[in-house]
Amino acid sequence: MCDTYISLPESSKDGSVIFGKNSDRLESEPQLITYIPRKSYSKDEKLTCTHIEIPQIRETFAVLLSQPYWMWGAEMGANEFGVVIGNESVQTKEPLNETGLLGMDLLRLGLERGKTAKQALNIITDLLEKYGQGGNHNLRGLNYHNSFLIADSKDAYVLDTAGKWWIVEFVKSYRSISNHISIRGKGDLRRKGIIQHAINQGYCKDDEEFDFKLIFSPSPLPEVFPITDRDGCSLNQLSKNKGMITPSLIMAFLREHEVGICMHGRIDQSVGSQVSHLRDNKKSIHWFTGSTIPCLGIFKPYVFSAENQIFEKAGPYKDINPGWFWTRHAKFIKHFKKRPKTENPERMVYYKKLRTIENELIEKVNNVYKEEEKLLEEEFVEKITQINQYGWKKAEEMID
Repeated sequence: MCDTYISLPESSKDGSVIFGKNSDRLESEPQLITYIPRKSYSKDEKLTCTHIEIPQIRETFAVLLSQPYWMWGAEMGANEFGVVIGNESVQTKEPLNETGLLGMDLLRLGLERGKTAKQALNIITDLLEKYGQGGNHNLRGLNYHNSFLIADSKDAYVLDTAGKWWIVEFVKSYRSISNHISIRGKGDLRRKGIIQHAINQGYCKDDEEFDFKLIFSPSPLPEVFPITDRDGCSLNQLSKNKGMITPSLIMAFLREHEVGICMHGRIDQSVGSQVSHLRDNKKSIHWFTGSTIPCLGIFKPYVFSAENQIFEKAGPYKDINPGWFWTRHAKFIKHFKKRPKTENPERMVYYKKLRTIENELIEKVNNVYKEEEKLLEEEFVEKITQINQYGWKKAEEMID
């Protein structure tokens, strides 16, 4: 289970695009912040994804990823051109494949190969049609289809998939996705033949009855989700705050406990979080927790290029490293994470310390924004890098 948000300029306080996501996966599965610089490859080189091999392209772009340790793909991330993507697991009436590209592989491929959100969208849909999606998405064998939210500083798209079939909605103002397919009607773009396929499968009678959300879901979905569900709650958070949305407000949305957007669980929980402030390509700030459960962590800022910022080597890894910050943090906060809606004075003291550090980081970044017109690009990067390193130093101190 996951929740992904986007606020376009008319909904954001400063006229920027703001993206956010919680990744909800197995509570014992580390999710690492990794950085892969731009790379060149030889002709005919192959790429080993999580379950299958595909042709590599001649050049891939630099990416920052929040990556489950054992796979090639990623749950969310950004590239050097200011493209961001988050994905959600969804169930559909289409059959599941035993192998193929994971939704997280498609996400990373979109970021490594797309200079804009539209390019990333086209790359994902082309690869989906060619190779399909499938295979185990976690170490317990869970398999599912995927929904994506893809954005840059100008445009945003929701991409729903069902097997090799796909449909797209152009985002207007704001949008969120959770763990249900959500595009109504025929969408704004769709794979050629999808309506006839739905008729042939008996999902609908004719063209007029085609409504992707309602006919491709394996169980009945409401026309509108109530705010007591995660789907409805996330949209309500955005709509109530239209015109006032900031990166820090999206961080607060991701820490919501009443419906469980910030998920505390014995099996599944929120294991990584990202908030991206999309401005000029080179001056977008990408905030990652790099730790489990956002209410018990600190968002730290990243900017491209990230060579001197704090990250782990990209996976996949065979084994969990007990020395990773994620692993040590998960162990440290174990006694804080129980019953998040009940009062816990000790936890409140810890919360206050975390938010004090995070607010300090946000203030430091805002101060850099104020002087950015005077800064060369490398000076801007250096200042954010120093804040990144300081944020990680404070995060380490909190679990010592």
